[in-house]
Amino acid sequence: MKTIVKILLATFVLLLAPTVQTLAQEHIEPPKNRQQREAEAKRKKQQQDAARRQREAEEARRKREAEENEERRMRPFRELEANMVSVEGGTFIMGATNGIGSEYEGYWARPVHQVTLPSFKICKYEVTQGLWLAVMGKTPTTYISGKNPVEGVSWNDCQEFISNLNRITGKHYRLPTEAEWEYAARGGNGSQGYKYAGSDNIDVVAWYQDNSNGQAHPVGMKRANELGLYDMAGNVSEWCSDWFGKYSSESQTDPQGVSSGSERVTRGGCYKEDVSYGRVSARIGSMPTNNPNGFGLRLAE
Repeated sequence: MKTIVKILLATFVLLLAPTVQTLAQEHIEPPKNRQQREAEAKRKKQQQDAARRQREAEEARRKREAEENEERRMRPFRELEANMVSVEGGTFIMGATNGIGSEYEGYWARPVHQVTLPSFKICKYEVTQGLWLAVMGKTPTTYISGKNPVEGVSWNDCQEFISNLNRITGKHYRLPTEAEWEYAARGGNGSQGYKYAGSDNIDVVAWYQDNSNGQAHPVGMKRANELGLYDMAGNVSEWCSDWFGKYSSESQTDPQGVSSGSERVTRGGCYKEDVSYGRVSARIGSMPTNNPNGFGLRLAE
């Protein structure tokens, strides 16, 4: 019996031996194969790390470009905000006062009358082609010079521009009233009583018929007036918010112009016009749909 058991046990061991050897081979990896596997895993991790760094670098580049594009897009609007000049409110005599244009009654600048205004802001420059392009995506002129005043725009065009500008900036820009415009052109509370905005010599402060060579020039090239405002006596005529109409002789507070009309006020004269249009009191009216060259705007707030 013992002999039979020994024979069976020996037979079992012989049958189990190949299986044990196979399992041992599967769990005991030769050193060379293990090194190859580890090297392959290392290469794969290096590749994954390189791909991750490349993705991160690309994401950083796109973010940087987006920030730079946003900076370029918003730069004209930040510059506009920085160029808004605070004008302290006050009282002045509006119209063709003696020494400034009393001889030009035919330009609707009489009767002179007292006006009191609250404080407001007005831009030191006329709206440029660059700002118009940033807001509207195009300009009315084929020749684009970013620092030149935009021209060839109607009063209605200006309203569309301002609506878009306010939507972009969240501000409340507008056209100045005619009274605000004249008060600012005269120099506000610091007025020196000049005939033109900043001087009695128009060549010092304005581009007009005799010195412009028939074209507008970059804003801010001439001398500023007492408030630091440029080109209020020339370069382009500037639309105001008011309907054009006759003055009243009565004293007024923050007047908004006549209640209705067919024309809107423009002020300041332009590069095509003679010296008389550059006076601080000179005013003309034009249909709000008119958009001749020489018509532009200045923003208030």
